[in-house]
Amino acid sequence: MENYSNLEKLSNDLKNLFQNQNQNQNESYFDFEIICEQNQTSIKTHKSILSSRSEYFKSLFNSKMKEYQENKLILKDVSSSILSSILNYFYSGKIEINLENVIQILIFSSKYLIDELIEICLNFIKNNLQIEIIVDVLKLSESMNFNQLMDSSYKFILENFNKFIKTSFFLELEENHLNSILLNDEILINEFELFQSIIKWGKHKLDINQEKELEKEEKEQIQNQISNVIEKIRFIDFSKQELEDILKEDLIPKQISEQLIQFQNQNQNQNQNQLIFQTRNAFKFDSIIIQEKEDFSKLRKWINDDKFFSKMKKGYSTKKEGFDSQKWHSICDNKGKTLVIMKTTNGFIFGGFTEVGFTTDKSKWREEDIDYQNGYIRDSKSFIFSIRNARNELAQKFMIKKDQEQNSLYYFLKNGPSFGGSDIRLNSDLRSGYTNFGYSYNLPKGIEFKTNEAKSYLAGSYSSWKIEELETYFI
Repeated sequence: MENYSNLEKLSNDLKNLFQNQNQNQNESYFDFEIICEQNQTSIKTHKSILSSRSEYFKSLFNSKMKEYQENKLILKDVSSSILSSILNYFYSGKIEINLENVIQILIFSSKYLIDELIEICLNFIKNNLQIEIIVDVLKLSESMNFNQLMDSSYKFILENFNKFIKTSFFLELEENHLNSILLNDEILINEFELFQSIIKWGKHKLDINQEKELEKEEKEQIQNQISNVIEKIRFIDFSKQELEDILKEDLIPKQISEQLIQFQNQNQNQNQNQLIFQTRNAFKFDSIIIQEKEDFSKLRKWINDDKFFSKMKKGYSTKKEGFDSQKWHSICDNKGKTLVIMKTTNGFIFGGFTEVGFTTDKSKWREEDIDYQNGYIRDSKSFIFSIRNARNELAQKFMIKKDQEQNSLYYFLKNGPSFGGSDIRLNSDLRSGYTNFGYSYNLPKGIEFKTNEAKSYLAGSYSSWKIEELETYFI
């Protein structure tokens, strides 16, 4: 005995039976009618097909209710196009799912107990989550208890939060969903930017023009609207200036503003258990060199890669590993993005960041150095920075000069991490070196290359300084 199967032809024949219903002269081919009230469209179908494909219709026909007797069902909550797609699936087993129709198909399938189509829609949404639909997906997941889809939605939002808060879709979030997101300790976000987005969210919920100068009554309305949300902002990570600015705006609920004023005046917080005084886990920094929140915030802003900051680890510390350039290279070479921070014995703090890293891949070296053991590495996005400097100027970064990109980093096992032609050059002992600042990297305004002022800017002198501590971070 041999078994034959032609499911594709069966599917096509049944599809044609459904799709060509208006061409059939014999009305007895169809024994049931579904009317879409939205646009008064009538679609003919078969009770046997409906009952075999949906538990809802099976129960409806078995109960001999009015619809069964009249051979007619009026639906108020679905469009004819969605219904046609689903009925076509009933007959042929095929359906086209896209971002435009998936939510409506899922809603219908859930209400009318079409389990296999529910599963198809859920898998499609999980695999195709986008910012444009994520708020609707969250609401749907909650209302229909799709817990796995809700978890996937929150995960998507957290992974794309920096983009999400800049869109109008963020403003449509329900308060309970926003609270759940803000409670997460792994969010990769600038807290000041998050605060500004929360204010926009509050204005949107109150239908207040985003650009309008606020009256006292409107400020009070916003305070009430954001009162349960704002307490999840980590104000501890604001700079002093940012804290001053938001307090002047008078948009923070009184209880929190009073705590922030006290914190601002005393430069310490009284309750470490409150979220507003806790840094998120994603941005806890274990540096013994960088102690000030503002300095850490500036490093984050300069590098502008929160994924790097959340995943980076301290790969080398002279406090733990000692002062040895070859050991430094054995640990820190070929790590890609790398952050190097140095502190001298006289308190100056400086360093550099590279996208390429201190690589032994000579395809990234300067062409004329390929045949040598030491050479220069190209990196158009590298920069050096100063946190504490000889002129007591504010912390700032200095980008590689366009015509010096081929000299961004200097690689040699007998040298420590070195930036530029000679801007920062460390000797093998990782303690001494020299700073010919301005050779490859831009200088601060008003300082000329080769002057004593340029040479001493980073470390207080050209070569008489000593490193007290060196830290290196990478993923």
